[in-house]
Amino acid sequence: MLKTLSQGESNTGFAAEIRGLLARLDVPAERYSGGSRIVRTPLTGEVIGEVAEATPAEVTAAVGRAQAAFEAWRKVPGPQRGELVRLLGEELRAAKAELGRLVSLEVGKIISEGLGEVQEMIDICDFATGLSRQLYGLTIASERGDHRMMEQWHPAGVVGVISAFNFPVAVWSWNAALAFVCGDSVVWKPSEKTPLTALAVEALFQRTARRFGGVPDGLLTLVLGGREIGETLVDDARVPVVSATGSTAMGRKVGERVARRFGRSILELGGNNASIVTPSADLDLALRAIAFAAMGTAGQRCTSLRRLIVHEKVYDALVGRLRVVYASISVGNPVTGDALVGPLIDGAAYDAMQQALQAAAEAGGTVHGGERIADAGPAEAYYVRPALVEMPAQAGPVVHETFAPILYVLKYRAFDEAVALQNGVPQGLSSSIFATDMREVERFLSAQGSDCGIANVNMGPSGAEIGGAFGGEKETGGGRESGSDAWKAYMRRQTSAINYGLNLPLAQGVKFDVDDGGLNP
Repeated sequence: MLKTLSQGESNTGFAAEIRGLLARLDVPAERYSGGSRIVRTPLTGEVIGEVAEATPAEVTAAVGRAQAAFEAWRKVPGPQRGELVRLLGEELRAAKAELGRLVSLEVGKIISEGLGEVQEMIDICDFATGLSRQLYGLTIASERGDHRMMEQWHPAGVVGVISAFNFPVAVWSWNAALAFVCGDSVVWKPSEKTPLTALAVEALFQRTARRFGGVPDGLLTLVLGGREIGETLVDDARVPVVSATGSTAMGRKVGERVARRFGRSILELGGNNASIVTPSADLDLALRAIAFAAMGTAGQRCTSLRRLIVHEKVYDALVGRLRVVYASISVGNPVTGDALVGPLIDGAAYDAMQQALQAAAEAGGTVHGGERIADAGPAEAYYVRPALVEMPAQAGPVVHETFAPILYVLKYRAFDEAVALQNGVPQGLSSSIFATDMREVERFLSAQGSDCGIANVNMGPSGAEIGGAFGGEKETGGGRESGSDAWKAYMRRQTSAINYGLNLPLAQGVKFDVDDGGLNP
C-alpha cells in the first residue's frame, strides 16, 4: 500500500489513479510502495508512491550485469538490435495514453506535453531503428601501395544515463535507443523526483524484451536513488560513457569524476536561452512563440526562454502586449482543468524563483508577476504566476539560470549589441531570432552570430525535434544527443590499415631496411 496521507495533505485521488496506471503498465506494486524515498506529485503535494533506493553495492552489481549483457549484445548484428528498438516503439505507441498521463501526474505538465514526451520517445525509436542499418564507417585513401585504410565503429560498452525530472523519460530514450542499436547496455539513474515514470518505462522495456526473445539480462538496469547512487555509477571504470542531464554544477562534478578515470561524458547542462526581436520581426508570431517558450512547462525546460532582447523601436509595442499575456495566462492544475501553466516541481524551486526575483529588483529590474497563487492548488503545491522582468542591464540574476518561469527583458539599439548580449552569458544551449531581414538572420546564424548549439529563426529556442543533434556549448557541457550523428558518442572509433601486397612500404617515405642474411634484396 502507498503511504497514508498525513494531516493537511490533499488527497485528490491521484495516488489511486497512479496505482491504476502503473498496474496497467505491469509495474509490480512492491516497486512503488514500502520504500524509503517518498514521491509526491507537484500538482497537489500528495504522496503518490514510495520507492526503495539502491545501495552503492547494488549499483556496482548492476554495472556488473550490464557489462555481461554488453559482452553478449555486441555480438548481435546491428539490424537485429534495431528490431528490439522497433518493438519498444510499438509498446510505447500502445501505452502512450497511460505513460503520457503518468508523466503529467508525476511532473505537473499539461496533458499534451505529457503525451508529447512519449511521442518523442516513439520518434527516437523510429530514428534509431533506421540508424541500426546505417552505422557507417569510412574507406580512406592510403599513401602506401597495395594498402587499404578504413575506419569503423564498435560498441563502447556500458552507458550510464542520469536523467532530470523535467523530461523524465524522453531524454532517457534519446540515449538508450541509440545505445541499444550501437550495441551498448544501459544503466539508468532517473531523477529521485520522478522514479515512477522510470519504473513504467522499465516495465515496457521488459515487455519488449519478452517479445524479442534472447535479450541478455542487464541490457537495461534501473537504479533509483540520489547523489550517492549517481556518484557510484559515475566512478565505475566499467562505464566508459556517462550521459548526464541537469544543472551546470552537477555536470561539472560528473565531468571531472569521469575524466579522472579517462571516461567519456555527454553533458546536457544549463540553458540561459535568449531570443532577439528585431525591428523587422512579425510581432504577432513573436508574441505567441515567446509565450510558450518562456511559460511552457512552468519555465522548467532546459530550452525555456529566459532572456528577451528587444530592439528599442519595437520594445514598447511588444513588451506592452507581453505584460497583458503574463497577467492573464491561466495558472492551475493542468490535469483537472485547462490551465496552460502548471506547478513548480517543489518548494525549493519556488524559493529559488523568489530569490532571483528579489535580486532582479535590487538590480533595478521592474518585476511583473512572480507571486504564488494560493487558490490554484493546495498548500503543498507551488503554483506561481510567470514573471516578466524588465532589466536595465544584463547583470546579477540575468546571467544565471533559474529553473522557473522568469523572463528577463532587455533593450538594444544596434544588432551587434544584441548578439553580444545573447552570447554574454556562461551558458550556450539554445537561442533564436525573430526577423524578416535576411541579412540579420544570416549574421545570427553565422560564425559571428549565436554561440549556442541551437540557433532558431522565427520561433522560440526549443530544440527537441529528434532529427537534429541536441546540445550546447560552454557551460551547457558540449554534449550532443538524439539525431544527426550523435550516435558516434555511444561507440568507439577504430582506424585500420590492411596490407594486401608483398612489400612493406612505410608512410611518410620512411626507410627502414633490415638485412637478416638474405631475406632483404
